[in-house]
Formats: sequence, C-alpha cells, structure tokens
Amino acid sequence: MDIAVYRPGELTAADRAAWTAMQSKAHLEGAEALSNPFLSPEFTLAAGRCRRGVRVAVVREGGEPAAFFPYQRTSLGVGRALGLGVSDCQGPVHRSGFDCDPVELLDACGLAVWEFDHLVHSDGPFAAVAAAHFASPVIDVDRGYEPYLAELRARSPKFTKTTLAKERRLGRDAGSLRYVHDERDPAVLRTLMEWKSAQYRRTGRSDRFAHPWITRLVEQLFHTRSPSAAGILSVLYAGDRPVAAHFGLRSERILACWFPAYDPAFAKYSPGLVLHLRMAEGAAGDGIAHLDLGRGPKEYKDSLRTRDLFVSEGWVTRRHPVASVHRARRAPARAVRNAVVARPELFGPADKLLKRIGKIRSGK
Repeated sequence: MDIAVYRPGELTAADRAAWTAMQSKAHLEGAEALSNPFLSPEFTLAAGRCRRGVRVAVVREGGEPAAFFPYQRTSLGVGRALGLGVSDCQGPVHRSGFDCDPVELLDACGLAVWEFDHLVHSDGPFAAVAAAHFASPVIDVDRGYEPYLAELRARSPKFTKTTLAKERRLGRDAGSLRYVHDERDPAVLRTLMEWKSAQYRRTGRSDRFAHPWITRLVEQLFHTRSPSAAGILSVLYAGDRPVAAHFGLRSERILACWFPAYDPAFAKYSPGLVLHLRMAEGAAGDGIAHLDLGRGPKEYKDSLRTRDLFVSEGWVTRRHPVASVHRARRAPARAVRNAVVARPELFGPADKLLKRIGKIRSGK
C-alpha cells in the first residue's frame, strides 16, 4: 500500500476520473452514502480554492487508486473533515473491501488527530472509531414522485393535506406558482443567502454566510456543472417573486439538501414545505434516487422522511500531545451540545432562548 498526499489541484485527470468511477460503483454495490456529492472530487476542488490546508491522500494498491481521503489540516497537524461545520457527509471514498490502519493513514498525512462530525457509515478504515451516531433522514424517490406522495399521504395524512392546501392558497393569494428545479440566475442565489443569513440571526444561530469562505464555496459550487457533481438552486416563485429557495449539491443519484430558506412575508403558507415537495418531484424526474436532508432534528424532516441513513462524529488520534490538547478542548462542548439536542426537555427551552437572543440582537 502506497499513500501520497496532494493539494486538490495537483490531482491528475486520471485520478479524478478514478475517484468519480469509485463513487458510481459504490452506489451500484449498495454503499450509497459513498456516492454523496460532498465526497466528490468537485467538492474537494471547490473547497481547496476557498480554504487553506486542503489536502487529498491517495491510497494506491498495485499502482491503482484504492481510496481517496480529503481533509483539512493546520500547521500543527490538527486535521478536520473537509468542510467541517458545513459539509453533511465526510470520510474517505474507497473501493469495496478496502481497509487500512487509520493511525497509519494519519501518520502518512502528517496528522496528529482527525476530527469529523458527519462520517459516513461504511466498511472503510474509520468504521470502528466513531464516538456517536446520528440519523440523517432521506426522501426516497427512486420509484417516482407519485409513489412517494402516496406513501406520505398514508403515513401523514393531516400533514400532507395541510401542506397541499397551503400550496393552493399561496397560489391564489400571491400569484400563480412556478417551480424551477435548476435556476441559473446568480441574483436569486444571493437572495437565498440573504434570507438564510437573516434566519440564522433571527433564531440566534451562527450566521454561516458571515464567513466569506462559505459564501465563496457556495458560489464556486453554483457554477460547478459536472455529471457527477453539480450545484442545484431550486426556487418556488409566486408570480415573478421568489418565495422559497434551496441550494444543494447533486451527484448521479443523490441530491444533498443544504441551504433551504424562504421569504418570511409568506411564512403562513409554509413555502419551505411546499418547496421540498416540489424538489422531491423535480429530483424524481431528474433520475435522483433520494434526497438527503442531513443530520439534525427538525420537524419538517420527520414529516417528509422515508427512512434514515446514519452519520457519526468523533476523532481518530495518534499518540501526540497536539491530539490530546485538541480533544480535551473540543470534547466537552460537543458532549453538551449532543446532550441538549438529544433530549426534547432540554432542546425546547434552549431553542426558545436562542430565538429570544436572536430577536434582541436584531432589535425586534
């Protein structure tokens, strides 16, 4: 086994093609999570243009690529999953049956520790090191949109009836509805980011788009147009006015949901829910097998989901003082957050407090 480390732009066309082919084969072999667009070479290349310290370890066996491991690193050897904090799927992409010592991999990458929070479940080198596991709900549309809608009606009749009624009412009150599955107008992308920033502040969350690198990353991916990975901006219009939008990434068979938001002026119509139903329909027509809604408890995800995939968080460490210090600093905050999120009696009050803080900060 030979391990070589590259900057993303140093990968050859042959290596990128092998990476893409590995993802396509993984889906066919039942390892669907490995074909997620967050694990694509296109996402790694875009991240490398926006962040320093992005690297890719290529593991070769018999001269042929067996695994691709993208990550970020600091000068002290602290490693993080690529896009930690914004990426919803992390880890190495590898051929079926591949395995190696995770500590050996870290050593080859010059890392004392590698931290992750959305590690995919697979039989790869990090399968046994995860500390905690979390559901990542998906919407299956591989049989088409109508079978999904019929299942939704049977499972959640009141939710489905209410959402479709609000959709009709929105069309009557605000103008004829029009859905664009793949909008190419960058002005609408800017509108979406403005809505999302306001939502983060309104609910007391950290505004991701206050970080210039995240804005640059989204803009880079918006212009990425590859059959194996592309940025997709989906928009619901009432008349000529956008009322809800979503930006995500698609691979050949997966649409990874990422940044949904809507115009608060239309909140009573639940335009975000209407948009997600339209997205499911558009994705089914586009050959997508499922929409990945991402880790995290949300009521709308529980209503729309058909099943769950699972992701993990944790660390891989070598015996190194940097690893010990990093883990000691990060572990308590993660433990507290996960405890709050997992317990409704804690999460509800915490969520209300954050929203109250958001209102105070916004002067409302």
